[in-house]
Amino acid sequence: MKTFLRNNGLSICFLVLFFGSLIGQIFLGFEEHNKELVDEGGKIITLSSYLVSGHFIESTFENWESEFLQMGLFVVLTIFLKQKGSSESKKLNEKEEVDREPDPNRKNAPLAVKKGGFILALYKHSLTIALLLLFLISLVMHFYGSLKDENEKLLLEGKPLETISSYLVNSRFWFESFQNWQSEFLSVFAIVILSVYLRQIGSSQSKPVDAPHFQTGD
Repeated sequence: MKTFLRNNGLSICFLVLFFGSLIGQIFLGFEEHNKELVDEGGKIITLSSYLVSGHFIESTFENWESEFLQMGLFVVLTIFLKQKGSSESKKLNEKEEVDREPDPNRKNAPLAVKKGGFILALYKHSLTIALLLLFLISLVMHFYGSLKDENEKLLLEGKPLETISSYLVNSRFWFESFQNWQSEFLSVFAIVILSVYLRQIGSSQSKPVDAPHFQTGD
């Protein structure tokens, strides 16, 4: 068990933080949503009803969407774009280990590498594909939740409901998306630039403390 925890500590820690935050979001969102319903003349709903409400679905997937977009773009753009001095960038004028073609004879190479062909071609881009698929799924779920939440509010107000086509051009949905996207892009910009000049000893996201500012990568 100790070996397992040591070897998987980073993923376990973030998974625990994720579930802790999700539980906090559920209960506090449940309380907040019921306050809004009462203020708007509606009835209090149960926790199980809240978990399938537009309010919960929208607030959850709105954030996931921006995270997967940020990570997907970061993975793709670091193939082509570089930043002198950043620990998040490949070196400027030399090939790196990640650029070499896969060797099927390499010890413990993944099965997809050994099989080659279409499977290997897909596997070579599997990280980007997975992140962008997660982004698209989250985007659709965000849209669904946002539309459902909007219609729940319109129903209480006795107003006509939004259709899928009309809500696609609704400012609320795109405002929800862009307010998250901009924060994600800012955070990536910050780590790319700050890692040029600042250090954190022991972190894989930092250059060695004594590395020159304009030494790119680690």
